[in-house]
Amino acid sequence: MDFRRSVLWVIFTVSVIFLYNSWLRYNGGSGLFGEPPAVTATASAPAGRAGDVPVPVAQNATALPGAEAPGIVPSAPATAPSATLTSIRTDVLDMKVSNEGGNLVYARLLKYASHSDAKDDVVLFDSSASNTYLAQSGLVGGDFPNHKTPMVLLPGPTSMGSADTLTVRLQSPVVGGVQLTRSYTFKRGSYVIAVRNEISNRGQTPVAPQLYMQLVRDGHDPSTGTHFYHTFTGPAVYDSKDKFQKFEFKDIHDQVKTIKSSDGWLAMVQHYFVSAWLPQPDTGNREFYLRKLQPNLYAVGVMLQLPQLAPGAHTVQTDTLYVGPEIESQLQGLAPGFELVKDYGWVTIIAKPLFWVLEQVHKVLGNWGWSIIGLTILLKLLFFPLTAASYRSMARMKAVAPRLTALRERHKDDQAAMNAAMVEMYRKEKINPLGGCLPIVIQIPVFIALYWVLLSSVELRGAPWLGWIHDLSAKDPYYILPLIMTGTSFLQVKLNPTPPDPMQARLMWIMPLAFSVMFFLFPAGLVLYWLTNNIFSIAQQWFINKKMGVPEFSEPK
Repeated sequence: MDFRRSVLWVIFTVSVIFLYNSWLRYNGGSGLFGEPPAVTATASAPAGRAGDVPVPVAQNATALPGAEAPGIVPSAPATAPSATLTSIRTDVLDMKVSNEGGNLVYARLLKYASHSDAKDDVVLFDSSASNTYLAQSGLVGGDFPNHKTPMVLLPGPTSMGSADTLTVRLQSPVVGGVQLTRSYTFKRGSYVIAVRNEISNRGQTPVAPQLYMQLVRDGHDPSTGTHFYHTFTGPAVYDSKDKFQKFEFKDIHDQVKTIKSSDGWLAMVQHYFVSAWLPQPDTGNREFYLRKLQPNLYAVGVMLQLPQLAPGAHTVQTDTLYVGPEIESQLQGLAPGFELVKDYGWVTIIAKPLFWVLEQVHKVLGNWGWSIIGLTILLKLLFFPLTAASYRSMARMKAVAPRLTALRERHKDDQAAMNAAMVEMYRKEKINPLGGCLPIVIQIPVFIALYWVLLSSVELRGAPWLGWIHDLSAKDPYYILPLIMTGTSFLQVKLNPTPPDPMQARLMWIMPLAFSVMFFLFPAGLVLYWLTNNIFSIAQQWFINKKMGVPEFSEPK
């Protein structure tokens, strides 16, 4: 008959288990469920030297003169002894392009402050002793220009200034009879980069090059979240057949993993931010690949077959590179399924509509903190009939609590008689002991989905609420919200019926204290949501208790 309390105990026990599991992972352990600890960064290769040239896709047709045999890695032209970096500046991006392969080796997001250093900005692409994260591309299928080939920066501006667009162009020497001219085009206020590759056959024989685009990075987890939640960092591939697939770094080995498809894109995902190669839709068949290049260095890329080029012919391939935040409104429309990099997991079907509602509330209120409060109120109104039934059930249980205690005392030596007497009392008082549980169970998926909406939304990163809360994605610097949250949790216990068993009653008072440990380290936006939900739940329970004439508060035993 204490089913509702049993459910609460299960939830509490599971929470403690996951809490302990997260603590183990944070401290380098394998975790209770076998997850490996986060990989730490090691010194990586210098800029532009990270990663091998990918293997060309085997073609059914006979190899053309000058083309490498299928499956053979072509010999790369001599690399530049010292790569030269050119800075590219827009209103939202500060990037560096290397003359070695024309690779993008540095990307700073000017609108997003670093959580580790508020005076600095978030850096995605990097090539240093401690971090490697690069965007590379080139040609295979012969001794052609690839991501190790020295390229020349062509004349033109490298800073956007007051213009709305900026195009930076680089050109390779003729290698294997082929010359590659690449341009990066940036637009004001956008993290979308149009990448145009013009391939010209300057030789005397036909060629059939393949274009590859890849992202190379180390396995370091850049997340600066709390010890009590973990977000995914690693490569992802999307196509219309298998949809969105994530790959843990630990599952990528020296042997190349390939995925053949007629469409799709690839990405490197981390908390709040993503980089992705989005091939143009009409490119045709493509082959995605994942490979471990060095200890703690990984590549995810795509190989595209280009048209056969006769001597003097050329072809142009224009694709998209995205480097920036996971802003849902900007991700949608760039490529099918691209918004899935903002990963809500198994609650996506509920989380996406919730975020849409949160956005609509924000358009009205103009502040993400007040929008969280507004969304929580809307959810409370939506579930009002369910929660009202639950609170009425708890109020009835509270009204008969003294009689239940007397029954337990009277039949403490006869469990069967005690159960029979409790069933009879519930029947006479028209109490359903499960009535307080079912509404809670129905709401759990919605609240879990909202949890992930608030945890995953970069829109909340750096967003202030009021007073001392300057960033809803960071923990409360003075722990004011968690303290109030803990107080409201104790108040909720006082409003609920006291369990007849003294041990259960004492443990019910301990649970809010145990849960508060997590809230002291959760982002302020999450705590604000739970606090708002608690306050309105308390008001609803107090009103129902008063209306039904039962004591408002219970005393601890």
